[in-house]
Amino acid sequence: MTEGNFVDYVKLHIKSGSGGKGSNHLHREKYNSKGGPDGGDGGRGGHIIIRGNENLWTLYNFKFKRHFVAGNGENGSKKRSSGAQGKDLIIDVPLGTVIKNKRNNEILFEITKSNQEIIVLRGGLGGLGNWNFKSSVRQTPRYAQSGQGSNELDIILELKILADVGLVGFPNAGKSTLLKAITGAKPKIGEYEFTTLKPNLGIVPYRSFQSFVVADIPGIIEGASKGKGLGYNFLRHIERNSILLYVIPLDSKDVKKDFDILINELKQYNSDLLDKDYAVVLSKSDLLDDELLHEYYSDLKIHFRDIPYFIISSIQKKGLVELKDGVWKLLNKSENV
Repeated sequence: MTEGNFVDYVKLHIKSGSGGKGSNHLHREKYNSKGGPDGGDGGRGGHIIIRGNENLWTLYNFKFKRHFVAGNGENGSKKRSSGAQGKDLIIDVPLGTVIKNKRNNEILFEITKSNQEIIVLRGGLGGLGNWNFKSSVRQTPRYAQSGQGSNELDIILELKILADVGLVGFPNAGKSTLLKAITGAKPKIGEYEFTTLKPNLGIVPYRSFQSFVVADIPGIIEGASKGKGLGYNFLRHIERNSILLYVIPLDSKDVKKDFDILINELKQYNSDLLDKDYAVVLSKSDLLDDELLHEYYSDLKIHFRDIPYFIISSIQKKGLVELKDGVWKLLNKSENV
């Protein structure tokens, strides 16, 4: 998936159908010029329905179409014939899409299952025909109800990437290079910060034809949870990952401090993220010589005593097999207990 095709935030204007009018028709035949009321009901207006589609990975379909209108119900007619219902409009979205009311930013619901359908806006009810109002004291009602009007709403669609593994780290930490090395994906890579502006997805082939999905999240900076940098816009993607990998380059001035900052940013954004299983990936080991790398080992054992960590080089393909084995073990932790 190219960066330009990945859209994870859109605003839509939706409008349901209006209900049809009830008929006030009076029955007439050749030999019956004063028949009773036989006006049918108006049809219901079409609903706006949002449906989960497992084959979609982005909101790109809404990039150029932002207005959606359902069909109107038809009017009732004679012989108690009801008008046809307005055509419902179904909007397909990727799994992990959150629907919000634009006016107050209230979360209306979230789509998490394939073919899950939720009516976000109901069509107007059709009006009753005059035959509904006939009684012993009102034999010939000459009136019927008008149908209810349509409903309109401005909504926001926010996509939270649904992946097995989320790569979390500072800009230029080596996340995109790692994704390319283990999945064959082709994210944009550069020697400058914020090379990745949109999340990238890749499928990691594993043993016995098994696989798992990895998401490369745009770089987080200190203060991202308060809106600094790009992190605030993409921290929501981390919520949909089963486990997290904190990617920290070994050429960092303070590996432990970087890790603590990343943990704090996630905590400030949503403390529930800290309940996810995670591991630390120490990247760019090729930048250190063997002697310096050996000195690192003793410090790392202290810093990450109870935390699984992996030392890798995406460029030299070192440590990637052990990393995939460790990730698979975390993903299947419940089965191994």
